[in-house]
Amino acid sequence: MAKVFRPSTRESSILSKIESSKEYHRRKALGAIRDCAEALANAVAMKLVENDLVETTNKNQLQEQILASLETLSLADDFDIDYLSAPFRQVVPQPHVISLYLTAFVIEKLIHHRAVVDIYGSDEEIYACINRQVTKYIP
Repeated sequence: MAKVFRPSTRESSILSKIESSKEYHRRKALGAIRDCAEALANAVAMKLVENDLVETTNKNQLQEQILASLETLSLADDFDIDYLSAPFRQVVPQPHVISLYLTAFVIEKLIHHRAVVDIYGSDEEIYACINRQVTKYIP
């Protein structure tokens, strides 16, 4: 017969605090998008093009698409965010929710935009490039 795991009240309170802390930071980051969405979209688009990760015919359209994605993210519920970013959850051990969402957007949806010629680099390289910009605006 299998052993039934029943955490003590101390263990469950610690686990509860960890989960609520993660959820608090996630909500705080998602709320901060509204304040810096335009600047963040510009920075991400510029770095993706500068680092030769995205080849585009029009950088302004690339920036507009990323801005639209950030606005969608700020209004999205948890299920939508998790659904889009689920295939890329294993890119790094503790991903930033906004960086992960933008990485998924670039890899899965932006590739089909008419202004994007091609996307180069691995998932990790794209995530790292986006994450550097996101952490400048949203710690």
